[in-house]
Amino acid sequence: MSEIKKLRQAREAMNEIFPLTPAMWREWARDETCLLNEPGAFLAIEKIYERGVSDYLSVPLWCDYLKFVQEKNPSVCEFSPDGILKARNLFERAITAAALHVAEGSKIWKVYREFEQAIYLSIDEANIEEKEKEIQRIRSIFHRQLSVPLADLRSTLLAYKSWEVEQGNALDVESSDVDGISSNVASAYQKALEMYNARAHYEEQISRQDISDSEKFQQFMIYLKFEQSSGDPARVQLLYERAVTDFPVSSDLWLDYTRYLDKTLKVGNVIMDVYARATKNCPWVGELWVRYLLSLERGRASEKRIFDVFEKSLLCTFSTLEEYLDLFLTRVDGLRRRILSTDEKDGVLDFSLIRETFQRASDYLSQHMKNTDSLMRLHDYWARLELNLGKDLSAARRVWESLLKLCGTMLEAWQGYIAMEIETGHTSEARSIFKRCYSKRFIGTGSEDICHAWLRFEREYGTLEEFDRAVQKVTPRLEELQLFRLQQESIAHPEPIDQKEHSLKKSGREKRKTGSNISNGQSPAKRQKSTAQIPKKVHENEKEKMQNLAEVNEAEDTKSKVEKPERTNEQQMKDSVPGKRRGYTDECTAFISNINPNATYDDLRQFFSDEGIASIRILNDKFTGKPRGLAYVDFTDDTHLAAALAKNKKMLLGKKLSILRSNPKQKKESSGHNTPLGHALNSNQTGKVGGSTSEESIETSKESRPPREPHFAICNRNDDIQFKGKNTFAVPRNVRPLELGVEDCFDLAVAPPAMAKFHSLS
Repeated sequence: MSEIKKLRQAREAMNEIFPLTPAMWREWARDETCLLNEPGAFLAIEKIYERGVSDYLSVPLWCDYLKFVQEKNPSVCEFSPDGILKARNLFERAITAAALHVAEGSKIWKVYREFEQAIYLSIDEANIEEKEKEIQRIRSIFHRQLSVPLADLRSTLLAYKSWEVEQGNALDVESSDVDGISSNVASAYQKALEMYNARAHYEEQISRQDISDSEKFQQFMIYLKFEQSSGDPARVQLLYERAVTDFPVSSDLWLDYTRYLDKTLKVGNVIMDVYARATKNCPWVGELWVRYLLSLERGRASEKRIFDVFEKSLLCTFSTLEEYLDLFLTRVDGLRRRILSTDEKDGVLDFSLIRETFQRASDYLSQHMKNTDSLMRLHDYWARLELNLGKDLSAARRVWESLLKLCGTMLEAWQGYIAMEIETGHTSEARSIFKRCYSKRFIGTGSEDICHAWLRFEREYGTLEEFDRAVQKVTPRLEELQLFRLQQESIAHPEPIDQKEHSLKKSGREKRKTGSNISNGQSPAKRQKSTAQIPKKVHENEKEKMQNLAEVNEAEDTKSKVEKPERTNEQQMKDSVPGKRRGYTDECTAFISNINPNATYDDLRQFFSDEGIASIRILNDKFTGKPRGLAYVDFTDDTHLAAALAKNKKMLLGKKLSILRSNPKQKKESSGHNTPLGHALNSNQTGKVGGSTSEESIETSKESRPPREPHFAICNRNDDIQFKGKNTFAVPRNVRPLELGVEDCFDLAVAPPAMAKFHSLS
């Protein structure tokens, strides 16, 4: 369409985001050459070539650039001193960049020789001195080329001999040996030939057209290991450039390339240029941006350039939040080192930049990294710098307080805050923090640890009265925790079923003996009253235990609670849906655990791409009403369920999800429903408080159990029944434990009148 200006705008827009291939740069330069008559066109095209050769290594692009300068630059065409100097500098740059290319490097040397021979022909015949200098220059180019292992090294030797014959030297131009050549050139040629023979096999492998990209990539890596073992950094770097030209979006290749440069090359500008290209080709790799910032700091780049790179990195999308955290911490590290540096002359650096960076990191990451060690590490570093570098104790305390609002259930957060107050000598503030957190519930033995830490603190820093007050507060708390641990251990390690059945049979025989004595002396009304009181006491004991556990779970300080977003009516209705899911079987259900408490139904739908989802149930705590981190997701078919299971261990809102196929039938068979009533109650409590019974088995037991017989079965007429005493009513000689599940046990626990009737019948 001849729309050159629109085409130029489109190319510029694309290059703002993506690097262009060498073929695209060559095409762009050729299109612009048609506008060479316009003012400033030559400089614009020259700039295009410069941008192109800086993106990727390309011998054809370099040759086009060199020929363009020779043909279109007036000063070079006229062989003026300035033009010759400019052209020679450009040729030397091309030699440095591409002359070591084993397969195509000879093209650069050939164009260089042809340019010098053209200069030789332009010199006046009377100017013998200048001609001799030019001859020596051409001979030097030949000697340099013959010392480099290139593909057509033998043909270069023959060309050199022919040229020497033209200069009047007697050489055998038909022979490919080194007879008649100086010993230095001959030895360099033989060494280069041996080097080429050692690399010919690798060159053949990476040049094959009948292999896949993955196989070609592996051949490049094998070739690179060989070059690295040879110990020539220039050859290794050029081979890396060839590899990234063929595989520009391979993050592993760029990481390997930059690691090698950091380890071997000490030229700061070269390393920074490679990192700039790496981050443009693979902007989604956070490690490349982190090391880019470090290379800028090593190269003593300006604060403006470092800041621009840092801001550009935050616009990229990384796979994990840890990569963003590393970027913020790297930026802070650099600012801290440069502020403390004695030779730092940049007056724009002060502590406010560090505080601003920390605040941005906290605002960006806090909502996604609550109750994580990473967020704890960020705020710990921030508070320490506020105290030591910023000399602001109040600011450091504000940092810790903001962390406690986000991570109030993390023991490490409280310990770090207390440690800072102790290090600064503020024991009264440390004591007040102990008073705020000693009654909190922490993971594992954290609750006991903080109590013991308070007592140890008072022994080392407090008075006797303060120690006594701490003991008075801590002792009841430790007793409460010990009682809770004992309850947990009894739930986690119940008495074996065989022993429990044996004890029940034994106690049953003893009760029958004592019961017969009592029945002989009591009226039926008294016996019915006494038996009716037994389940009532059992129900009261179980209710008291559950209330105690609820109090432990709700023992949180109001200052450290994070306000939970209100649920919509639709979500509340979903929470109240009963266990039975209509229309879908359990074979198409996924059980998800380790969910972020702040996750909503929309988050889960987006995580599973909202495809094939029939319904979602997020499970809430029975007492607090807070999400338990568990959910069931029903899918319309097995295909969508399999796709959901493939996302196991993926991240959602900073937490790695565990996704399993829900199979309540199998869990029912392995959960041991044929147990006594007391064992069933213990199993239910274990599932609620965190014992050995799994969450899914308890939630699905109601759904998968088939219709059962009534709880209170009447004895068969043909049973052997013995009557004893004048008012005895149908007492069976042996009462076996009922086959009850978890749901049955709670039905009994909430129905004392029916329980009393059952005991009356038995």
